[in-house]
Amino acid sequence: MIHVISSGKDHIWQTQKACPLTSDEQGPNLIVSQQRGRAIEGFGGCFNELGMIALASLKPEQREAIFDQLFAPDGECQLTLGRLPIGASDYAKSWYSYNEHEDDYSMAHFSIERDRRWLMPYVQAALARQPKMTLFASPWSPPTWLKTHQAYNFGRLKSDAQTQRAYALYFQKYIEAYQQEGITVQQIHVQNEVAADQKFPSCVWSGEQLRIFIRDYLGPLFAAENIDSEIWLGTINAPNFMEEVGQDYDDYAGYVLNDREAYQYIKGVGYQWAGKNAIQRTTMSYPELRYYQTENECGDGENSWPYAHYVFSLFRHYLVNGVNGYCYWNMVLPKGGESTWGWRQNSMISVDMENQQVMINPEYHVMRHFSHFIKPGARYVPLSGHLSGNAVAFCNPDGSLVLNLNNPYNEPRLLDLELDSHRYQYQLPPCSITSVVTE
Repeated sequence: MIHVISSGKDHIWQTQKACPLTSDEQGPNLIVSQQRGRAIEGFGGCFNELGMIALASLKPEQREAIFDQLFAPDGECQLTLGRLPIGASDYAKSWYSYNEHEDDYSMAHFSIERDRRWLMPYVQAALARQPKMTLFASPWSPPTWLKTHQAYNFGRLKSDAQTQRAYALYFQKYIEAYQQEGITVQQIHVQNEVAADQKFPSCVWSGEQLRIFIRDYLGPLFAAENIDSEIWLGTINAPNFMEEVGQDYDDYAGYVLNDREAYQYIKGVGYQWAGKNAIQRTTMSYPELRYYQTENECGDGENSWPYAHYVFSLFRHYLVNGVNGYCYWNMVLPKGGESTWGWRQNSMISVDMENQQVMINPEYHVMRHFSHFIKPGARYVPLSGHLSGNAVAFCNPDGSLVLNLNNPYNEPRLLDLELDSHRYQYQLPPCSITSVVTE
């Protein structure tokens, strides 16, 4: 049996019926192969303070309903990946690290106390519904006194050995502190957006700096202390083709992974934003590693359906090119989506904090079409035909096939599907996202 479900500006999660088969001579425009590719580990989003502040403004029953929608195994989205900021992200209420005691190289004053108010309750609500959720974490900025310029939103990590050892210890302390709270962080991504010097907390790294830190400090410390968390080369937001020199695949992933001593500690690579320009080269060169898309591009706070169709294209691009996981950015934000530093961004769910109203945004439905149907362990299925540029497919562990299609046009399109030597036809509604699911 085949189920066809579609969402768009004028309809949400509607069942579509098959069309009568035609005898046109063009043949099918989408053909499902028998090949199977990479396995998917899951879909998820990032936990940030402003999101939990918005959720805390709601009535308890409203808040619990949202947690169920996002994380419950029988919920609408069933998210299984979660990203954590190590210290302040750009969607923290204010900027902070876990240790601003200058020259405390032993990390004696390390503390996650700040996270107990907003961040940890958010994560714990997710884990209560999805105990096996994979959590990965990255800092936006090291403690400021470890940087070349003592500011959250400027500078690099100092290169001296004392600093490098202290920063590796900072990661160890973070993993252990969260573990004591019952939160297991399975992956450490060394830096959010290594190539970006931002208005918000940031720290620029070169490939050479990443290689040295992982090879000589972080990797050996984790090995010596038996730290049960993977080291990932992430999150890489380069290259910007035709814009930047020195931010290519060969300057980051290619450069670091080519060093055998550094490579032995690295389990995967995280890409976001302009990293989409390097994902294909990296998965082709290092197919034995795992890959995540670590931050969905965030839009402008308008939460429009045209941008949702663009987000579908991002899902497709990363999945076709070999990622094992796809992570949205802010799952929940206050209405307007404005960051601490004044950038309005999209979210899956918006909260009118004054009126305690919840708005489900278009990108929520994009995520739902993927995360609801495509289960952890599903394998990528290659497609061919004229509609393949707007489609992506996976085969679930139970053998069911999930085919997601994007129709960004203002008129309907005919899906003429060839599957297992059988032919099926469906009308894709205008400006819609459609899931075709076989039992």
